[in-house]
Amino acid sequence: MVACFVVVIENVRMDALEKPWGSRNLGSWGKGSLKNFPIGELWFTRPQNGYFETRLLLKLLFTSQPLSIQVHPTDAFAHSLGLKQGKTEAWYILSASKGTKVAVGLVRALGEAELRDAISDGTIADLVDWRVVATGDVIFVPAGTIHALGAGLVVLEVQQRSDTTFRLFDFGRGRSLDVENAVSCADAGPTGPAVVPSALTDTRTLLVASEYFVLELIALPALSRWEFFVPEEMWIFGLQGQASFGEINLIAGEAIFAQIDSALLQVGVKEFKCLTAYPGGRPHVDLLRSVDHESGDFESAEFSSRLASYVAANPRLAAGGAQ
Repeated sequence: MVACFVVVIENVRMDALEKPWGSRNLGSWGKGSLKNFPIGELWFTRPQNGYFETRLLLKLLFTSQPLSIQVHPTDAFAHSLGLKQGKTEAWYILSASKGTKVAVGLVRALGEAELRDAISDGTIADLVDWRVVATGDVIFVPAGTIHALGAGLVVLEVQQRSDTTFRLFDFGRGRSLDVENAVSCADAGPTGPAVVPSALTDTRTLLVASEYFVLELIALPALSRWEFFVPEEMWIFGLQGQASFGEINLIAGEAIFAQIDSALLQVGVKEFKCLTAYPGGRPHVDLLRSVDHESGDFESAEFSSRLASYVAANPRLAAGGAQ
């Protein structure tokens, strides 16, 4: 039996936010969150008040209409407004209708005057770089990137804990725009190449390693046992199957928060898949170790080699060497 020293492992609460572009049909996601209004976002929050403020925010987004074309501030711009931090985020596509698109960056670079004109006459909607997405895609959205989500999506978003958004265009919904701040903080041009995920081990796929957070996809065989170790804030979202994490049961569509030394994860009778997000720019070598097979431990040299390949394939992401 693996010795466990647990600081906290807990189910999280889902707080529903009404949005004009939201949905009343959440499908298999967001169980127990039915409301008499269109739900646009479900925020995963810790269940009691009085805890420290987490560095990351995890949420689900449901889109029956496109979101506004918008931009979030960088840390530096947020500080200039007296705000604590900016907002860099990443999206994992849980579900996408056929042909659904997201916008990330612009199709060409615009000067300040051109950007203002495009916002004023609405042509910004034709200048954002719309890309078709499918279930399982991952999109990185650095602060300052002009972006939007299209209709027909269910998205898991991991982000810096900030809700500061500057709208450039709202598809006729009549909500206020924030042109001055949007123009001031936007990187009004194309983004880099799409994120290329990389297998770190047989069970771990690195999706995003940015300055602010790491996002991984984890797939574990049925009836296997694993030791998790992350000595800081960690969020785990179930995608498929069932597993117990300490004394907490986790299934698809639910999330848990953990701040732990180590804890035992036991997989149910089917393969278990989850997303895990934690602060910092470097994936942990010892995040996950097999309890049942010593040979399952991953050699740090091979891990570092695979991480280096990820960094080479994603030069705009700030991943360094492994911790």
